[in-house]
Amino acid sequence: MIRLDSIGKQNGKQIVFIEASATLLKGEKIGLVGPNGAGKTTLFRLITGEEAPDEGQVSVDRGITIGYFSQDVGEMAGQSVLAAVMDGAGPVSTIAAELRALEAAMVDPERMDEMDAIIERYGEVQGRFEELDGYSLEGRASEVLAGLGFSQEMIDGDVGKLSGGWKMRVALARILLMRPDVMLLDEPSNHLDIESLIWLEAFLKNFDGALMMTSHDRAFMNRIVTKVVEIDAGALTTYSGDYEFYAQQRALAEKQQQAQFERQQAMLAKEIAFIERFKARASHAAQVQSRVKKLDKIERVEPPRRRQTVAFDFPAPPRSGEDVVSLKNVHKSYGPRIIYEGLDFHVRRRERWAVMGVNGAGKSTLLKLVAGETVPDDGTVARGGSVKMAYFAQHAMEVLEGESTVFETLEDAFPQAGQGSLRTLAGCFGFSGDDVEKRCRVLSGGEKARLAMARMLYDPPNFLVLDEPTNHLDIATKEMLIAALANYEGTMVFVSHDRHFLAALSNRVLELTPEGVHQYGGGYTEYVARTGQEAPGLRS
Repeated sequence: MIRLDSIGKQNGKQIVFIEASATLLKGEKIGLVGPNGAGKTTLFRLITGEEAPDEGQVSVDRGITIGYFSQDVGEMAGQSVLAAVMDGAGPVSTIAAELRALEAAMVDPERMDEMDAIIERYGEVQGRFEELDGYSLEGRASEVLAGLGFSQEMIDGDVGKLSGGWKMRVALARILLMRPDVMLLDEPSNHLDIESLIWLEAFLKNFDGALMMTSHDRAFMNRIVTKVVEIDAGALTTYSGDYEFYAQQRALAEKQQQAQFERQQAMLAKEIAFIERFKARASHAAQVQSRVKKLDKIERVEPPRRRQTVAFDFPAPPRSGEDVVSLKNVHKSYGPRIIYEGLDFHVRRRERWAVMGVNGAGKSTLLKLVAGETVPDDGTVARGGSVKMAYFAQHAMEVLEGESTVFETLEDAFPQAGQGSLRTLAGCFGFSGDDVEKRCRVLSGGEKARLAMARMLYDPPNFLVLDEPTNHLDIATKEMLIAALANYEGTMVFVSHDRHFLAALSNRVLELTPEGVHQYGGGYTEYVARTGQEAPGLRS
């Protein structure tokens, strides 16, 4: 269906692709992976024709429809969410618009003399509309929107009033409704809660077209893709299998290449030592010349390209008391909407609570109550002795000073710290070299999240309250954060839609449902085993 043959591409001074080749065949589901800035979005733009390769060829079979979801959503306003989704559903929405125009023309007295041609065209268009299953379009649109977490009120409401994250979901719904031959999805799992993620996972698994996607959600990628294409150093390498298989194969290939490199280096060192030792002796001249020629002909093995992976080790936090925080008979409402009535919740030292619940269940409200960011209408929230808390919320990124650089932000937070240790901290969270001189106002969402996290974790608290800490983080940074938090000796209460994060770090689950609050001993994996569901909103 789609072939990339020996493509070359350069953006300014950056070489993105060098003689890179890959194919996307009918029905294949491919995960596109590579470090940030490797060229994943450029590859999508080459396939859609928005950009052309400098060399080589991108071939797309004739008649193939392509639906491309990118993070750049564009402006949406002036119509309902339902209408916006139906209008963007590709060929079927164009035909629906022509049908409406022809229906208007049929009752226009000024066009009576064209009526035969209008009726004939209407028949043709109606036939094509039926072929594309157009009459079920509204029902399918509503179903997709509900799957992506929209309430009926939101579906009927003005799309212009939605936040950026919800507009992203509208743009994604358009592509899903379009049902193209090929879907190109650039980070479709961003901005989705766990229920919507699981719904989308099922939708894409059942999609019978071809799919190429990027995602920072390891579990999501692992369950959908059957092939992985990696972009690294300008090349495209294809692995058959899911994401887990790719990760294992890549690690194995790196290990083998490192061993081969080390063997060759040892051999070269031995040969060079012989040459240096005997080059001045006439009796060994022939042997020396022979070995010099041999070295010139040897094809050098390169060491494996080291991905920039860094580890962050928590300094040991001060020990807190056994009782970290206690909520007793807490009531909380926003206007007429009751969030909690008589909530009791107790957190003890070294517990790691994953808080789960559908949208609007009160997850973020609970974290705000625990962190002291909001107060209950009734009841008490009491923090225990020697508790040193840090709270990460989405607005943590908004309070960064726009004109300050990354390094200045860390320096302001820790004036007593040495430059070396602050640079090491910045490096752990992906800011190396000149990146530390970037001003906060130009940082991406992921970079802001990493900086906010670095600032929060350097002087270690013994109680972490984290609201969606992995939003905007790529897989490598998530892995680093999970490894760091796995060794953390403090207490945690957190909300996350990342199932890998939930499974790796929780040892308790607090489930918020309309029927009440449920507490589970054991972490997320045990919760799934006991309930048979991956999230509370999926209960039948």
